[in-house]
Amino acid sequence: MRRGPRGPHLTRRGFLGALATAAGTTVLPGCGALGLDTPPGQTGEALLSARPLPAPYRVPLPRPHTARPTGTVTLPDGTAADLYEITQRAADVEILPGVRTTIWGYDGTLPGPTLETRTGRPVVVRHRNELLVPTVTHLHGGHTPADSDGWPLDLLLPVGGGPPGHHGMPGDLAVGTRDHHYPMTQRAATLWYHDHRMDFTGPAVYRGLLGLHLVRDPEEDALPLPRGDREIPLVLCDRSFDADGQFAYPSLDRSLRRVPGVEAGWTEGVLGDVVLVNGAPWPVAEVDAVRHRLRILNGANARRFALAFQVAGGPDLPVTQIGSDGGLLAAPVERPTVELAPGERCDVVVDLGRVPVDTEVTVVNLLGTGSTRDVLRFRVVRATRDDSAVPAVLSEIEPLVPGPVRREFVFRRGAVADHAGWTINDRSFDPDVPLADVPLGATETWRFRTDVHHPVHLHLDPVQVLARGGRGPGPSDAGWKDTVDLRPGEIVDVAVRFTDHAGRFVLHCHNLEHEDMAMMATIRTVANGA
Repeated sequence: MRRGPRGPHLTRRGFLGALATAAGTTVLPGCGALGLDTPPGQTGEALLSARPLPAPYRVPLPRPHTARPTGTVTLPDGTAADLYEITQRAADVEILPGVRTTIWGYDGTLPGPTLETRTGRPVVVRHRNELLVPTVTHLHGGHTPADSDGWPLDLLLPVGGGPPGHHGMPGDLAVGTRDHHYPMTQRAATLWYHDHRMDFTGPAVYRGLLGLHLVRDPEEDALPLPRGDREIPLVLCDRSFDADGQFAYPSLDRSLRRVPGVEAGWTEGVLGDVVLVNGAPWPVAEVDAVRHRLRILNGANARRFALAFQVAGGPDLPVTQIGSDGGLLAAPVERPTVELAPGERCDVVVDLGRVPVDTEVTVVNLLGTGSTRDVLRFRVVRATRDDSAVPAVLSEIEPLVPGPVRREFVFRRGAVADHAGWTINDRSFDPDVPLADVPLGATETWRFRTDVHHPVHLHLDPVQVLARGGRGPGPSDAGWKDTVDLRPGEIVDVAVRFTDHAGRFVLHCHNLEHEDMAMMATIRTVANGA
């Protein structure tokens, strides 16, 4: 375990040298790149807080507030779109009891406001940057035109402008505000938005730039699922704190302006020792003895979760999975645990009416140790009527039927040119050179190979997992997926089909430390005949 960022900062050359040394060594799955202690089932290094931590299950579970449209705008084609306005700014908030922590938040909150939009109703989200560094906003899981997707170099400069403060060449620059157009031509799903600036996504998200975006549609509305107060969003992440109660993160460049990456001890990923749920440490929620729908996001930089619902003095409660990254499954699946890599979402129903009133149901992370095993607690306090149900048929999902493997992408550590650390097909991210040109409408089989854990995220459209390790899809692969977790040494085949939007998008690892250290590739979608 490592306690906080400490000692002199490495130079850029020293950092790359450490990475090159790590790349030349044999690393067993689950072991740290530099031989440090890595918790089982994780790829990352533990960062211990310098401040005493509070006891779990003392803080009420908060709910992110829901954003409301501020008006409408007319799009170039003459259609109307709902306008949402979000300000990215610093704020001092209470996370650990009795201390104020400075965050970077959408509207100054952690997580940011939840957007609730509807299929078929276009949306424009206007972001205003009142921070001191450039930002890029990506709607994770959004079926979005390239110019609104959050291309890593489409920088939104702070209000007042000034130089980008970036070591690379910028893309489309905007000053102060930027409008993102989301057509919402997609099914109901749990999406999320977060910063996606090239080389600095990890520290920006760690400081608080993430929030939920829920899409609703008539198909989902017609189902008798739990709703209202019994539909609970759960944004999971982990953080560590310095002695003053501020976020501890081992950036090489604490200004987050020019030198990307983390100190050599954390190149595999940063694992905090405080689990936050909706921005609160190990919270507790008082609930009715009825079914609840939990929309769970793993918003951590590198930590994986395997969630179990434990009942004191009794067996664990199973959960019924009803949805994945890309929305509803075809049919519900009962599971003993919920497994989530960074970036993944899982939509589950848990029946808290199966336990007596006054029972406590504790959600624990089976991949956590010590303080990171604790996650959340439900106190069942009231018996009441439950009109909800989970029907045997949820949705209709078109199965993709691709041919043989068309493309292969290998995710592994490496040292390439002056931007090294983690690579795809032995290449670091090059915004100008696509790793693949893919025709719109074509259905292809892609193969992913890996060295250690890598959650692979594809922009624009979700995929369907065809095979894992030479067998069928795993328990976490059901439905439409935009983030696919690759275990150490694993091979996964997925069916891919891009539609509607031609342009540049990215494929990358959603371990944010890996992403910031070059594990990203340009994918260009091409219209037929182009």
